[in-house]
Parts: sequence; structure tokens; C-alpha cells
Amino acid sequence: MFTQIKTAAAASSSTFVQDTIGATALLIILFAGLHLPGPF
Repeated sequence: MFTQIKTAAAASSSTFVQDTIGATALLIILFAGLHLPGPF
């Protein structure tokens, strides 16, 4: 199982970095949206 994960990670290393950046951006947007004052 570990070798399968290692092989998949080596094959998709460039997309993994892009996915990590995208997930981080989504979390930042969510965090900022939850801390904005509401209209009420």
C-alpha cells in the first residue's frame, strides 16, 4: 500500500502542489468569510 501511495505521489507531484495551493486558498477564503461582520 505504501508503494502505491509513493508511486502515485511521484506521478502527480506537480498537480499535488497546485491542489495544495488551491486548498489553502479555499481555507483562507472560508476563514475570512466567517470572520466578516454580518448584516444584522
